[in-house]
Amino acid sequence: MIPVFDGHNDFLLRLLDHPDQRDTLWLKDGREGHLDLPRMQRGGFAGGFFAIYIPSPIAHDAPDYMAAMENPPFALPLPDLIDHHTAQPIALAKAGHLLWMERASGGAFKVCRTVAELRECLAKGVISAILHMEGAEAIDPDLDALHSFHAMGLRSLGPVWSRPTVFGHGVPFAYPSGPDTGKGLTKAGKRLVRECNRLRIMLDMSHINEAGFWDVAALTDAPLVATHSNAHAVTPSSRNLTDRQLAAIRDSGGMVGLNYATSFLRRDGKQSAEMGWEDVLAHLDHLLQHLGEDGVGLGSDYDGATIPVGIGDVAGQQNLIEAMRRHGYGERLIAKIAHENWFRVLDRTWG
Repeated sequence: MIPVFDGHNDFLLRLLDHPDQRDTLWLKDGREGHLDLPRMQRGGFAGGFFAIYIPSPIAHDAPDYMAAMENPPFALPLPDLIDHHTAQPIALAKAGHLLWMERASGGAFKVCRTVAELRECLAKGVISAILHMEGAEAIDPDLDALHSFHAMGLRSLGPVWSRPTVFGHGVPFAYPSGPDTGKGLTKAGKRLVRECNRLRIMLDMSHINEAGFWDVAALTDAPLVATHSNAHAVTPSSRNLTDRQLAAIRDSGGMVGLNYATSFLRRDGKQSAEMGWEDVLAHLDHLLQHLGEDGVGLGSDYDGATIPVGIGDVAGQQNLIEAMRRHGYGERLIAKIAHENWFRVLDRTWG
C-alpha cells in the first residue's frame, strides 16, 4: 500500500454531533461515515488535516442544498456570518476532541506540530494529524484567539469557509460559476495573513473567493496552498480553481489537494456518487499539467462530502492509487501525490 497523507476531513464534526458515541465512532470499524481508526489503518491512511468547522444554524426556510446539488444548474445562498463569541466554544470542543482521539488511540494516532514529527509517524506506522481551522469564525478581530489555538497545536487555517467572516468572503456553492464572486480580504483579514505568516501557520485557499485569493497572494511570504480544491477548467464550479490561480500556486511553490467531493469532480456538476474514474483522473491530469509533479496532493473532504463510489470511504482509498497506476502514473509520481508533496510544502511553510 502507498501511504496517503490527506489534505482535509471533517471527522471532528461527527464527534461533535454524537458526543455519546465517540468511542464507537473513533475506535470501532464502522459502516457509517468515511473515517474511523480501524478503517484508516486498513486503507493506508498515514495522516491528514483534521478540520475545526463551525456548522451554520439551520433555518426553517433553508433550501434543500443536497437536492439542489443533484440538479444543476444551482446557485445556493450563503449562511450568515457567525461571530467569534458563538464559534469559540464549538472550536474549543473540536480541538479537545482531536486531543482525545490521540489519547484514546493507545499510541496509534498523534497530533503533530512539526514536519519532523510527521515523518517520524510515517516511519513508525503511526497515523498523524494536523489541527486545521476551516473558516476563522473562532478567531476574534484582534487575533488574540489565534495565539491560543496555535498553542493548542493549530498549524493550518482557512480564513473562510464559504460563508463570510470578519476576515473575508467565501465562494457560494454554485454551478456553473467562477470563483470571482465578491470583495477580497478585510483589514482584519490582512492582519490575519501577516500574523499567520509570523506564527508559520499555513493558509488554506480552499473556499475563499478569487479577490481574497489574490489579496492573500500579494501579502503572504509562504507557498499558496488549497487543501481540497479541483480544476475549474474541468468542472466549472465556483469552488474550483482557475488556471490563473493554479499558475500563482505553482509559482509560489505551493500545491493543491484533489477534493473527492463528487460535485466538484463531475463535469456535469452533480453530486451523485455513481461515477467512474474518468473525471477524477481528468482533474489530476490538469492539476499536474499546471502545477507540476511537486504541486499536487490529495484532499479528500472525508465526512464532509459525497465521495465517488469507487472510493467509498477511507478503507477504499487505495482504489484511487490503483486507478492512477492503470492511468500510467509511475510509482515515484504516485508517492509524491500520496504524501511526499504535503511534507515538502509544510517544510517550506512551517520552517
